[in-house]
Amino acid sequence: MRTSPLRLLVYLSIVAVGLVFALPNLLTKEQAGHLPGFLPSRQVALGLDLRGGSHLVLEVDSAALVRERLQEVAIRAREAMQQAKIPSATIAASDSHVDVHLVTPAQGRTALRALRQALGDGAVPETNQVGLEMTSPTQVRIALNDAGIRDRVNAAAEQSLEIVRRRIDQIGVAEPTIQRVGANRILVQLPGVQDPGHIRTLLGSMAKLSFHMLTESDIGSQTLPGADDGQRYKVQRRAAMTGDRLKDARMGFDERSGQPVINFRLDNRGAKQFSDITRANVGRPFAIVLDGKVLSAPVINEHIGGGSGQISGQFTTQQANDLAALLRAGALPAPLTVIEERTVGPDLGSDAVASGIKAGLMGFGLVALFMLLLYGGWGLLANLALLLNVALTLAALTAMGATLTLPGIAGIVLSIGLAVDANVLINERIREESRKGTSAMAALDQGFRRAYATIIDSNLTALIATSLLFYFGSGAVRGFAVTMGLGIGISLFTAVAVVRVAMTAIVRRRRLSSIRIAPLLPARIIPDGTTIAFMRARFLGIALSAILSLASLALFFSPGLNYGIDFKGGIQIQVALSSPVPLQQVRTSLDRLGLGEISIQEFGESGNLLIRAERQPGSEQNQTAALEKIQGAVKALDARAVFQSSEVVGPKVSGELASAGALAVFLASLAMLAYIWFRFEWHFAVGAIATLVLDVTKTVGFFAITGLEFNLTAIAALLTLIGYSVNDKVVVYDRMRENMRMFRTMPLRELIDRSINETLARSLYTSVTAFLAMLPMAVWGGSAVASFAIPMTFGIAIAASSSIFIAAPILLFLGDWRKKRGSVPHRAPARS
Repeated sequence: MRTSPLRLLVYLSIVAVGLVFALPNLLTKEQAGHLPGFLPSRQVALGLDLRGGSHLVLEVDSAALVRERLQEVAIRAREAMQQAKIPSATIAASDSHVDVHLVTPAQGRTALRALRQALGDGAVPETNQVGLEMTSPTQVRIALNDAGIRDRVNAAAEQSLEIVRRRIDQIGVAEPTIQRVGANRILVQLPGVQDPGHIRTLLGSMAKLSFHMLTESDIGSQTLPGADDGQRYKVQRRAAMTGDRLKDARMGFDERSGQPVINFRLDNRGAKQFSDITRANVGRPFAIVLDGKVLSAPVINEHIGGGSGQISGQFTTQQANDLAALLRAGALPAPLTVIEERTVGPDLGSDAVASGIKAGLMGFGLVALFMLLLYGGWGLLANLALLLNVALTLAALTAMGATLTLPGIAGIVLSIGLAVDANVLINERIREESRKGTSAMAALDQGFRRAYATIIDSNLTALIATSLLFYFGSGAVRGFAVTMGLGIGISLFTAVAVVRVAMTAIVRRRRLSSIRIAPLLPARIIPDGTTIAFMRARFLGIALSAILSLASLALFFSPGLNYGIDFKGGIQIQVALSSPVPLQQVRTSLDRLGLGEISIQEFGESGNLLIRAERQPGSEQNQTAALEKIQGAVKALDARAVFQSSEVVGPKVSGELASAGALAVFLASLAMLAYIWFRFEWHFAVGAIATLVLDVTKTVGFFAITGLEFNLTAIAALLTLIGYSVNDKVVVYDRMRENMRMFRTMPLRELIDRSINETLARSLYTSVTAFLAMLPMAVWGGSAVASFAIPMTFGIAIAASSSIFIAAPILLFLGDWRKKRGSVPHRAPARS
């Protein structure tokens, strides 16, 4: 139990640095900014669900990118055929390939050679983006290979990321988060922005500017619609000039009409190109095209040599400003589709902060009071360790630049309940040693030593589940995994290292001969030396559990789970009306939109409505269009209505989230099986997993019978329960293994009962502390964490009881089965 001065210095340094980093979070932003320069002033960043703002996930349209590339290939193939003097070849481009049709088979070899020279298909195909194949004697098929598509999508995603960043900078959003997610997606989080429709338009627009000469010929031409006038314009397919040469674009006003226009300026090369075009085409109309629509088609009256020009159209001031910003930022290489959109109003965010802090403080207070009642002065030391745990968790989040979300606050609260587990284990072990008459220092030594392995095992199981949640989760749920993982990891330091040093110092300073850990209550909740015969009720426990699990499975199919839009896609809007409107009137107005099934329910204060619309058929754009229709219909009923939050999840994202959630739960169960098998034996692992399946099915049944929304937060609850359930069983298993070594001849049934009785206090106390930590969050945490906190309070009770009445009986059955198999005499093989 001796602590070297160097180790003590390291511990003190960690605590001191942690408190310094946590300090700014206790101050206002202005106060933190006035801290001395040598102290950190950064505060933990709040997620959009806590401060309000918009969250969008954009996806590069890979199919459009491939189609554009194939159009380029078709043009180059046509030029190659002309150079090879095979003008009779016809070329057709589809969504996946380009076919070159020849008149005679004799042209095949010449055509193939010309296409290879033009497109680069040669001896090293993996370095090229196209592949050539003679599909018939008169047809050559050109297709992009996988490597080529990946390279092009990757380049487009990188270029789009930079252009999106420039566009966001143009509109002046403070502290935006813009980052690439996966191979072809971009995450955009904009604090304080409450109009995602405007942002969606800015980010989704290609802003591809080009200049085309109008033509009367059908050869090499295309017909484009006008942006505002409804006319059709026949223009040359090949652009006379592209917007790549644009140097600047600003909104202005036409001197003659006073209408908003965009004044643009070209770089030196573009100015020369523009000068040559206007000199050679005086008197001809010149179309200015943006994203496939003709903005205007003025006649070139004179040579323009200054490298500047003007784009006119039926613009409003806002539209002209937006278009100028888009042109300055540059054109996207491919369309960006909004596949997920979430918006939280500032009022709802501030309410979430208040409810989260309130629930967290109440949870901490209940846990601290319970520990004080259980262990008196030693419980106070455990509470100080818990307080240090919270401070170090905040410090770690701040230092890492991590984002704190409302589920993240729930993660901190739950980690408080789980961190107590280590303190309970240590205190109960020390009490056991003290009851044997062991001296104070020896009791500390044995208590910490014997509790250490169990603490490591139980926390590792929770960390496994948390790691999977982080890997498969997204957004706020990933924030929960971060805070939960940090809380669990830091608890190993505060409970094992800090508390150990503090208890040792107290024993030495007071020169205690023995340690008495006594409760403040008149009597212990679980008396010492209990001898309850739990295994007598093993058949009843397993039967009752099986019945409840079967009933839960039946509830899963009927009435089924109330899936949130995370998993089924669709639209969800929270709106606060300025004055109450009859629900039937709102329903009638929304039904006229023809958007399928729409549910409307009141919640909270009068006039607060939750509107849900089913996933719209078709592409992701249809989801956002439906959102705008619903918001427009609500505004028509109440012009002063405030949209507190909105969520849009397209079919692609919802399918991916559902698959990832199911896979995470399966892998977590598999990881628990492997870990228990590794740390104990196979029959321990089978018992734990069988119990785990029963625990999870009951929790799913709880979701079905209560109608709680089953969403990503619910998956977080299931994964956390998996870790917590195995955590509880590991402690009981660890004591069983210890007793098996000490009492080798004791019957297994008696040994299991003894082990359960010896760990009964720890199991009950840990379950109560975890329950008390989550209870305020379940009551006051709000709808954002309801699908996590409420089932967690149910699951904690289920997991605690299953360790005694299910896992232990299964272990007994498997042990008896092994014993019977081992007692069967070995038979010699029959002689022939």
